[in-house]
Amino acid sequence: MAARADDDNIKSLVKIVAILDCFSTDTRTLSLAEVSRLTGYPRSTAHRLLTSMRQVGLLEQDRERERYRLGIRLFTYGNTVLANMELHREARPFAKALSRMTGFTVRIAVFGGETAVVIHNEEPESVDRVLLNLLENAPLHCTSVGKAILAFQAPEVLESVLKVPRQRYTDTTITEPGALRAELEEIRKRGFAIDDGEHQPGLHCIGAPIRDHTGRVIGGISASASVLRWPEGRESAVAEMVVHHALLISRRLGFEERLSERA
Repeated sequence: MAARADDDNIKSLVKIVAILDCFSTDTRTLSLAEVSRLTGYPRSTAHRLLTSMRQVGLLEQDRERERYRLGIRLFTYGNTVLANMELHREARPFAKALSRMTGFTVRIAVFGGETAVVIHNEEPESVDRVLLNLLENAPLHCTSVGKAILAFQAPEVLESVLKVPRQRYTDTTITEPGALRAELEEIRKRGFAIDDGEHQPGLHCIGAPIRDHTGRVIGGISASASVLRWPEGRESAVAEMVVHHALLISRRLGFEERLSERA
């Protein structure tokens, strides 16, 4: 009897997570009918779960429009996760230093499986606030930090990502698997990634991978600015600074660079 109750609890938890996964930066609110359609749950089941999630603060409801959105309690959980995340804690001083040195916006992201999840934004005093939209999830195939992370993943992880259709954001977004494979190979050779308006028109970014103590790439750091703020001939200097700060963060996480990796 106890085993059956445990099984039911696990199934309920899986359903709750499935509902949370329906929300994104592009889909901020959902109706009962939309949740039912996206999850495949009967309306009665979806309504029961939504009501319970609202009662504990995981969701909030706009009663006038009968739509649901993620609750403030999740924000509290997120802040707790960041406070306990070693990468976030160790990387912030280096992000600040890189932003000050370049005058660009610096982002720290972790590998989230399907996207690069931005956990920290460091903005200089003078920043293109209209152009630089706040990224919460950076697409792996068309942002410098995303490509820097993806390029160094295990082959099976890379192949699973390449199987998923990729959204085209601009005319320069790489969506064809073969072209993306070639781009990632080039990133592995030079040690950093470039996003030349692939995600946002007029935005230029350079990103480099961050490794943990085992050498595994778990995240990345990038410097971003309007193309108008990238004087000719400055790209190599910025790339060198980004790669250097990525290495400094990696070392703080316990990574020991081998001579073969410097070549």
